[in-house]
Amino acid sequence: QVELVETGGGLVQPGESLRLSCAASRNIFSFANMAWYRQAAGKQRELVAKITRGAGTQYSDSVKGRFTVSVDNEKNTVNLEMHSLKPEDTANYYCSAADFKDPNFWGRGTLVAVSS
Repeated sequence: QVELVETGGGLVQPGESLRLSCAASRNIFSFANMAWYRQAAGKQRELVAKITRGAGTQYSDSVKGRFTVSVDNEKNTVNLEMHSLKPEDTANYYCSAADFKDPNFWGRGTLVAVSS
């Protein structure tokens, strides 16, 4: 069983930045893709950013240009740099990993709250 642990969430003001990190118990390059999802209160979980082996990155329209997903080879983590945060970015953020196309491993999530 693979364990994914997210860290880095917190409370920030609009316009500020946060960096989320997802540590995996298995070599991250063994996965077909890894991604960050988020779920706001009363809403469905949505894809935020994905990094796919051999295919690069993709982002939701709502975060494109503000968020960046990347891997840290030495730490075996997938990171999400979030800038110019907005109140609508408030959500629980989840890391996922997939052996094929769809996620089959999930972290427990980390809360990001953007409020003045």
